[in-house]
Amino acid sequence: MDKIDFKKAHPELYRPSAIDFALIDVPAMQFVMVDGEGNPNTAPSYKRLVEWLFSVSYAMKFSAKASLNIDYVVPPLEGLWWADDPADFVARRKDRWRWTMMIMAPDFLTTAMFKAATEKTKKKLDSPPESLRMEKYREGRSFQILHIGGYDDEGPTLARLHDEVMPAQCVTFGGKHHEIYLSDARKTEPARLKTILRQPVRPL
Repeated sequence: MDKIDFKKAHPELYRPSAIDFALIDVPAMQFVMVDGEGNPNTAPSYKRLVEWLFSVSYAMKFSAKASLNIDYVVPPLEGLWWADDPADFVARRKDRWRWTMMIMAPDFLTTAMFKAATEKTKKKLDSPPESLRMEKYREGRSFQILHIGGYDDEGPTLARLHDEVMPAQCVTFGGKHHEIYLSDARKTEPARLKTILRQPVRPL
């Protein structure tokens, strides 16, 4: 049985340049998602919510392998980030941030499989988060780049996007700031972290 690796199957989504921003069209994809707020480094809920995401995602992976004879690599953790006051996001006042953490769920995974995976996860974790869900998310036209380094070092790259790249293309913000975490922060030193930075855009 071949194992599908979506990062390799869709390099346009998961292998951007680390030098130049690329403008791509991101299709609608299915995700397991959960919402939260506050500094992810200190918010008590963050670790629990991410644990739920991975547990449900792996339960569905094993279900697909057993019932559909399809095996795949669970895609990386992703996050949508924003603040009610955009200045709080730019200034890195993380205690005022809001976020949606998510993991892509291939289209062959059904609602029934998601519900079964949630019930299975309840046996080893506590009650599921109220915001836990599986749904489609589409960003459409987006700029993205690969950032290598610590999360708090993204500022200059994002400033170049916001102040130079987007104005030159006559576009503005068309959705939430999106990050895709290609590295395991628990095992990787900050200077070597690889993170895709993605920003949906729309015409001015």
